[in-house]
Amino acid sequence: MARSTTPTTPHVHPRSDDRPLYWRIAKELLGELRDGTIAPGERLPGERQLAGHFGVSRETVRQALEVLRRDGLVETDRRGSHAALPGGPLGTPSFLAFPVGARPADDPSAVARAAVSWETPPPEHAEALGLAPHRPTLVHRYESARTDGRGLRTAVTSFSAVALAEVEELARYRDRADTSTSPELRRAYDWMRRAGLTLHHRDCITHLDDAPSMLVTRRVHDQYARPLEITDLVVDTRREALVYAFTLPAAG
Repeated sequence: MARSTTPTTPHVHPRSDDRPLYWRIAKELLGELRDGTIAPGERLPGERQLAGHFGVSRETVRQALEVLRRDGLVETDRRGSHAALPGGPLGTPSFLAFPVGARPADDPSAVARAAVSWETPPPEHAEALGLAPHRPTLVHRYESARTDGRGLRTAVTSFSAVALAEVEELARYRDRADTSTSPELRRAYDWMRRAGLTLHHRDCITHLDDAPSMLVTRRVHDQYARPLEITDLVVDTRREALVYAFTLPAAG
């Protein structure tokens, strides 16, 4: 989870050294919500997980959540607490959603699962990213299908050493890999752009001979031609098509 020092509410002040511990935890948690690691409407980890993440007691976590709740930044219902920040992530065309082929988060007809690990990537990914053989990196796996089981999509993404060195939010996921916490990387491309990287992507679409599916391989590099990530997405073409849609702003 990421950090932020930007003051955003009357209650969470930047100078918190002389404030109770729960105020400081509230500030840190707010930074992570603002960062987009947890998107608006997304459920927060449970109190036990938050307590372990920040190294404090569950009571301290409850007090921190109450600080954010009073300012309307966190809402709690019978399913738990979730982020309620105004506004959304930086505008990103849908064809730049991460990972490629990911369904909208608010699609009620889809069930999606994701996980991150720190492991040796597939050989073709290592070669594309310029990684030495058997060198581990951050690997993201995504799977989604309609609630009726149709329209299965699976994606495997490997990130380069450049991406992890340049993008602070991605680097932090190394310490969170292989945990039960569901990763929130939908803003990965926004994080890259905020880090000053210009994104160039190339999507190669091929038909798989041994299955009624298509393979989309996305390669992303920056303005210096340094590879950032590679994703292999497999879509079951018997059930649906993969649609690319984007909006170009009017000339200023």
